[in-house]
Amino acid sequence: MNFIKKYFKIFIGAAVLILVLIVFFFSQRGTALETGNLKDWRTAPLERRISAMKILTGAENDIEILVACVDKMATLPDSSEMAVRDAASLCYTGMQLKDNL
Repeated sequence: MNFIKKYFKIFIGAAVLILVLIVFFFSQRGTALETGNLKDWRTAPLERRISAMKILTGAENDIEILVACVDKMATLPDSSEMAVRDAASLCYTGMQLKDNL
């Protein structure tokens, strides 16, 4: 009987350890900011935001204004699930429209 209890405790301990490692692994995996949502945008450092905006828009000028625009969109209520690419597209299209007027 002690033999079964001993191995049962080892089995439970190993299962808990594996579960903790799986949870840790999935919580630490990085996501590309370009395909993320605005919740990810708010927590990203400024350098990563700038590089993501350059990738999404393909523009080299006025990147700071575009980053500020997406930052402003990220502060709006219920915007955390909006895709970064959609917000960047809206900001970039708005800038193009303003330039053409």
